[in-house]
Amino acid sequence: MRKTNTRIAAVSGAVVLSLVLGACGGDSGGNGGTTGGAAAFDAGSKGIVNASDKKGGVLKFAVSDDFDSTDPGNTYYAFGNNFIRLYTRTLMTYTSKPGTEGAEPSPDLAEAPGVPSDDSKTWTYKLRKGIKYEDGTEVKARDIKYAVARTFDRGVLRSGPGYFKSLLAADGYQGPYKDTNLDNFKGVETPDDYTVVFKLKDSFSEWNELVSFSGQTAPVPQAKDTGEQYALHPLSSGPYMWEGNYKPKQGGALVRNPNWDQATDSNRKQLPDRIEVAAGVNAEELDNQLLSGDVQVELAGSGLQEAARQRVLADPALKANADNPYAGFHWLIPINMKNIPNVECRKAIIYAADRDAMWRAYGGDVGGEMATSIMPPIIPGREASNIYPIGQGYKGDEAKAKDALAKCGQPNGFETTMIYRSNRPKEKATAEAVEQSLAKVGIKLTLKGYPAGSYTTDQLGSPSFVANEKVGLGTYGWAADWQSGYGYDQALTDGKAILPSGNSNAAELDDPQINQWWNEVVKIDNAAEREKIYNQIDRRALELGAYLPNVYAKSLLYRPTNLTNVYFHVGFGMYDYANLGVS
Repeated sequence: MRKTNTRIAAVSGAVVLSLVLGACGGDSGGNGGTTGGAAAFDAGSKGIVNASDKKGGVLKFAVSDDFDSTDPGNTYYAFGNNFIRLYTRTLMTYTSKPGTEGAEPSPDLAEAPGVPSDDSKTWTYKLRKGIKYEDGTEVKARDIKYAVARTFDRGVLRSGPGYFKSLLAADGYQGPYKDTNLDNFKGVETPDDYTVVFKLKDSFSEWNELVSFSGQTAPVPQAKDTGEQYALHPLSSGPYMWEGNYKPKQGGALVRNPNWDQATDSNRKQLPDRIEVAAGVNAEELDNQLLSGDVQVELAGSGLQEAARQRVLADPALKANADNPYAGFHWLIPINMKNIPNVECRKAIIYAADRDAMWRAYGGDVGGEMATSIMPPIIPGREASNIYPIGQGYKGDEAKAKDALAKCGQPNGFETTMIYRSNRPKEKATAEAVEQSLAKVGIKLTLKGYPAGSYTTDQLGSPSFVANEKVGLGTYGWAADWQSGYGYDQALTDGKAILPSGNSNAAELDDPQINQWWNEVVKIDNAAEREKIYNQIDRRALELGAYLPNVYAKSLLYRPTNLTNVYFHVGFGMYDYANLGVS
């Protein structure tokens, strides 16, 4: 699940876990969770701040670039999957509570979690009856089947996750835009209007988690689908609906959906009268609007930029309205294995990189912890790695880098391209830090920036673009699709996960041993046994030089005093957008 921004001191996994578990303590508050009570620094990491059921007002979001898509089946950014919950409902969703409960699957359109059968190769869900779209028609099982079917066409839905096409027993199916007869899609069955049955190729024990994290089971009536244009006005099944069409690079507004019923929805509120989104706002100006209260939420959830961060930390009054949670993201550097095919050349990059400068680009102690493994400490069973040296003050090892260059046949270095999201100052600073440190051993980088709205679909997420532009490295952020090694590492390291667009395996890692482990691990019921294999995969990906670890994220999020029901949501790595209000 693509994500945000960060900061943190060098803290052990045990401390990270204790902080998250600590969020479960305290008195009972709204939504059945904890309450953080009055505003105080980091109170939103531990519970609900400014709890309120007051309705009315206008809630304003802003983002420095744009969504990857407002189509619920075509978004993969964490903030997209968070925000679409305002206007869509899915079979399962993340529970709307602070603390570790926020990472747990919760029934949404479904009456209960899916029931496995046939050795977990079949999963059956029963739908709640009477849930309606914005036009008053009822949500039916066939609409969910169609929503899943459309994700098979990567030419139309280029950005969303690729799990369904990879895991469902529907090989050869090309999606409903090429085959309009939905009966030909065998991966999902609908024996009646309120039953959805998933048919998998192999056993898969984490299916409820898989259908919880994204919007790809948000129902879409086939007659209402407009293909790529559907993103402009997805049909709402949630508490809000789009007022007119969303305008890419500009924004849009949500208004109340009169056909949404609170009695059927325990995970969302419908407090503001109106929700506005402004896209393309300069990152530093967005921070100024947050601090003044003119905007209530920075949509990307990436945290304050350097100037605002220093201002907030230096002012006790402002600091009381900020939170500093572990976001669950890893800001890492994929090293493309096709454009840099020699493992020793990739290791030279890793050895030469100035990890201290990369860490400081994200804010140093308040930006994150230097990463060792690919998986961050919050993933259950994750083990740290010591394959490559790190530590505060580590500026790279030129001797090891030059030795690796000699082994790869490039003793004088080589040239490649590194790309980054141009509207994210922290990523630009990271790319510049890598460029400067690699130049010391003769590796010359050409830096190129691209908009975040297209970056993970058309640039870093497009293998053809990466090949044509000879992209060797990119800045990237990743958080768990769900809280397990599979939910974190599979999309980054499995050869099956390489997609023609919206590709998350930006290293294009396609290793036979890793692929075999992924094929085997999904059939194992015992979580501890799965965790052992997840750690083997993580370590081998590092040994192959597919990723340069960077920073385990900690975000400095600002909540204006006029924002209510604010808490950090572990599942999304940012505030829970489905329950915010304004005073």
